[in-house]
Amino acid sequence: MDLFGICAVAYTVACGGGIIRDVCIGAIPPAGLSNWRYLVVALSAAGLTMGFYSFVRRINHLVLLFDAMGLSLFAIIGAQKSLAFGHNAMVAVLLGITTAVGGGVLRDVMLNRVPVIFEREIYASAALIGASLVVAGDYFGWLNTDGMSLIALIVCFVVRLLALYYHWNLPVFNNHKK
Repeated sequence: MDLFGICAVAYTVACGGGIIRDVCIGAIPPAGLSNWRYLVVALSAAGLTMGFYSFVRRINHLVLLFDAMGLSLFAIIGAQKSLAFGHNAMVAVLLGITTAVGGGVLRDVMLNRVPVIFEREIYASAALIGASLVVAGDYFGWLNTDGMSLIALIVCFVVRLLALYYHWNLPVFNNHKK
């Protein structure tokens, strides 16, 4: 890819899920489009990654750690924002997941790849757990919003790290007969 392609993909991954969520809940214009800081952060991250690519490749485990942090944070924020806009539990869980994984799905579609969340890895499932905990905490009045969100974030993060460490995968169904 050329420089523009790399920057476009970086921005899409960083902001795509949040933009989808904001459009769905009626937060117009979406924060990822109306706040210039989102673009600056995404492009800065792309620039740093390109500039230090050989180093980034060597610290792949650290990159996966930060990815798990981002997944957890965005799942929780997505569910919280959906609830704050008055949407029901199902919408909040689905948009929590969408916020967390939507940008990656858009990236994969743009690059003509099968989205990672449709493969075996426990990724969107970890976001589902985190978003569900936020929604359950809100519905049942467990703790305060911040306390429940922190627990949900930690659980989502730990599930993702355990899945990476122990190579946990969801079952794959093969309907091809031999």
